[in-house]
Amino acid sequence: MAREIIAGVEAAAAERGAALAVTVSDPAGAPVATARMDGANAVAAGLAADKAFTAAAFGAPSHAWAEATAPGGADWGMAGAAGGRVLVLPGGLPIKAGGVLIGALGVSGAAPAVDLACAEAGLAAVDLSAILASG
Repeated sequence: MAREIIAGVEAAAAERGAALAVTVSDPAGAPVATARMDGANAVAAGLAADKAFTAAAFGAPSHAWAEATAPGGADWGMAGAAGGRVLVLPGGLPIKAGGVLIGALGVSGAAPAVDLACAEAGLAAVDLSAILASG
């Protein structure tokens, strides 16, 4: 599953002329598979891992916390949690099958909207219902 998701992200990135880094994690946010496309910034790899960690930790897209963690927000300071690994930028998505968190995806290296669109394309490339069926 992880390599299929990465392939979906890379195909979407290529269509957009972007070079991205990708991390697929387990439900605890630990990396299962990573990739860095030719030309992707080296910093993007760490950011992709942190986006996946954030999505796994909270079971929600990484950007869901952007407003609440802004200065004056209800969760101001949360971005410094977990040793600074909580990253509230677009590109981190939980991977759920049947409503159960089975992992997370982090994508980084382009504009936030491109990171998010490519992450969505990566998840769309995989039939998560087949994972439930295989048990």
